[in-house]
Amino acid sequence: MDWTQTAFIFPGQGSQVVGMGKDLAEAYELVRLTFEEADDAIGYKLSTMMADGPEAELYDTQHTQPALYVMSIATLRVLQQHAPQAVPAMTAGHSLGEFTALTAAGALDFVEGVRLVAERGRLMRRAGELSPGAMAAILNLDAEAVHEVCHRASAEVGKPVVLANDNCPGQIVISGSVEAVERAMQLAKDAGARRVLRLNVSTAPHSPLMAVVGAEFAARLRQTSFQPPRFSVYAASTSQPLRDVPSIYADLESQLTQPVYWTATVRAMIADGARVFVEIGSKDVLTGLLKRIDPTATGWRVGDVTSLEAFLAALN
Repeated sequence: MDWTQTAFIFPGQGSQVVGMGKDLAEAYELVRLTFEEADDAIGYKLSTMMADGPEAELYDTQHTQPALYVMSIATLRVLQQHAPQAVPAMTAGHSLGEFTALTAAGALDFVEGVRLVAERGRLMRRAGELSPGAMAAILNLDAEAVHEVCHRASAEVGKPVVLANDNCPGQIVISGSVEAVERAMQLAKDAGARRVLRLNVSTAPHSPLMAVVGAEFAARLRQTSFQPPRFSVYAASTSQPLRDVPSIYADLESQLTQPVYWTATVRAMIADGARVFVEIGSKDVLTGLLKRIDPTATGWRVGDVTSLEAFLAALN
């Protein structure tokens, strides 16, 4: 594999599943030790919740976010233990996954990272309590049309709804107040969307509703140390690399309310030479999106014993 053309990508919420990492922890001591390190850092048995549930607790935002972060870093560690040459040219993460990407690039310490991510999850859950919101997926309507739908719905209702995630061609997620999201869903249907689906969430990530916890998260973020990344980490809100510590702080501070432009980010990485994308996490969500963004790119998913061993075998 040509590592100068390889990117590691890390998932955000939606990739969690009860049992995540369980077989890896049983097979590899390094994974077990990483899980224990995370448990000690945040003061509760996150690893038990990941392995055995209950599902309702794992799917609670304040647990989901550190679980996904820990799962990806544990998998990355064991991959690089067995293949030290597995160092990508660039990396990116979808929302929460950006913190994982920064850790993978040496910009964020693992223990500091899991504590920061746990606090991010807690604050986002709190934002949902203070300013309840909603999200909806819109299929087969382009970004320009979705922006127009959101603008109209916001104006009509007097509350915000925005494009939150441009995941791939034909799949966009909107986020905002319940009333504005519901109006935007109807407007999207009228505009020709093939399908509009309300998501089972009570928070509104990547929308103005997250601003209610913005100052508190920014203060916590500034207590965390970062280093310049060893390789390019692309910010999904701008599709540009984060090259220094000030840009990391600025990006992560604004990330709660800014859209995730995943389509543009992957295309920027491809333009900069990426041809192979390795998704490191418990599902293959980002690998699936890659097929819609650029079918000529190669995608791998590494997130359990079978997929890890298959990837390692392909390297030999």
